[in-house]
Amino acid sequence: MLNIRKIAFIGGGNMAEAIMRGLLREDVGVGICVAEISVKRQGELTARFPNVRVVGDAAEAAQWGEVVILAIKPQQAEGVLDHIERVITPEKLVISIMAGIPCSKIEANLKPGCRVIRAMPNTPALIGAGATAVCSGRKASPDDLDLARQIFALTGVAVSVEEKLMDAVTGLSGSGPAYVFTFIEALSDAGVKNGLSRDVAAQLAAQTVLGAARMVVETGEHTAILKEKVTSPGGTTIAALHTLENGSFRGVVMNAVETACLKSKELAGK
Repeated sequence: MLNIRKIAFIGGGNMAEAIMRGLLREDVGVGICVAEISVKRQGELTARFPNVRVVGDAAEAAQWGEVVILAIKPQQAEGVLDHIERVITPEKLVISIMAGIPCSKIEANLKPGCRVIRAMPNTPALIGAGATAVCSGRKASPDDLDLARQIFALTGVAVSVEEKLMDAVTGLSGSGPAYVFTFIEALSDAGVKNGLSRDVAAQLAAQTVLGAARMVVETGEHTAILKEKVTSPGGTTIAALHTLENGSFRGVVMNAVETACLKSKELAGK
C-alpha cells in the first residue's frame, strides 16, 4: 500500500491512463482525480474509470491531490505550471513525466521549497509491462523518490537514475517501444515476402520478440551468450547476422537512440 491517499493527474492522455490502470489494478487504496481539458476525453475517462474523479480545471485537481502528476506535453509546461502554481505547496509532491523538462525548470515555476520528481515511463505501462526511470529534484527526499518508484512499479519496472541520464533514458526506453514495433513490422514483412500469410507472419514476429525479451529478463544471461545459443556454425542464423552487420544494424539502433536523446535535450533548451 502507498502511504498517500490522493493522487491528481494533470492531463488525461495515454500515459496518465496507464498509471491509473496500474493503481486501480493493484488496488492500492488511493483516490484519483484527473484534470483533462478535452470534453470528449473527459467522457472517455469517466466511462472507463467510474471511480475516478474527472475535472476540467488543472488547479482544482492539483489542489485536491497529495501527489500531483504532470502528464502533459512539454510544450504545455509553462502555461500549466503558471495556472497551478498558487495551489502547489511544499507539502505536495510533484511528479513530472514530461520529456526533456528538468526538475529545475519546474521548481523555478513553483513556490520555493516545492518537491519535484521527474519520471520517464513508456507506453507498455498500459499493459503493466512498462519501464520507468525516476530522479529527484533539489528538495525531494529519498522517501519522495521511493514513493515515485513505488507508483511506477505498479505499471512494470521502475529504476532510479541521476537526472543527467534522463535524456538517455528518454532515447532508450521512452522512445524504444517504437523501435521495437518497427522491428516487429519488418520481421512480419519479411515473412510475407517469403510466402507466409500476414496473420501468421505477424503472430510469429511478435511472439519471437516477446519470447526473446523474456529470456533476457528471466535467465539473467548476457544477450551475447543467448545469441550464441541460437547461432550454429555455418547455419542460417549466422548468415542472417552477417547481413545485419553489413547493414550496420547495431550502429543504426545506437544512432536512433542518440538522436532521440538529443531531441530530448533540445526540448529542454539545453
